[in-house]
Amino acid sequence: MAQNKRRPRVRRARRRRRIYKAIGIAVLVLALIGLGTAVLMDRLAEQSLQRYPMEYTDLIRSCAAEEGLEPAYVAAVILAESSYNPQAVSSVNAQGLMQIMPETGAWIAGKFDESYVDGCLFDPETNIRYGCWYLGYLLRRYDGDKTCSTAAYHSGQGTVDGWLKDPQYSTDGRTLNIIGGPRANTYVGRVLEYYEKYKQLYEKLEA
Repeated sequence: MAQNKRRPRVRRARRRRRIYKAIGIAVLVLALIGLGTAVLMDRLAEQSLQRYPMEYTDLIRSCAAEEGLEPAYVAAVILAESSYNPQAVSSVNAQGLMQIMPETGAWIAGKFDESYVDGCLFDPETNIRYGCWYLGYLLRRYDGDKTCSTAAYHSGQGTVDGWLKDPQYSTDGRTLNIIGGPRANTYVGRVLEYYEKYKQLYEKLEA
């Protein structure tokens, strides 16, 4: 009789041990999942910073504010132009972070009542300040249209003005339905894609 009474207690004890073991395993699994998620998030954040550098942020924000620009737009242009290399030189001698031509740099320097000095475009502060002025000028010229201003930054104002006059590229003379030339089209697409990503990154920076 006593032996029969012990059996239910033994079975209950076994069930409790199985439950505790199952709970322990579940807690361990959840902990491992949490650790794996944290590691994955860190890797994704690191990859994001590698692909979308957050360099010269204070300088970009300051110069962008002076010209009424979004820092994310300036950052996107820098990434597309030079991949954040202040010493970059293109095949046509565009220089620095925002790949400004020396002739354009001299013209912009005049707008600031400054003397243009050869090599100044390799200075990040000068380059970003001049580049922001030029971007602001283009945005005002094209009524805030980033597609037109970005295309003009890449291909020149005269080229974009020609596209706007051509019904093949523009139906209203103010916006571009089609960007002429595959290189310009690819460039504008890249800048606008980078711009969307940088908007998120700069919003986090401001938070």
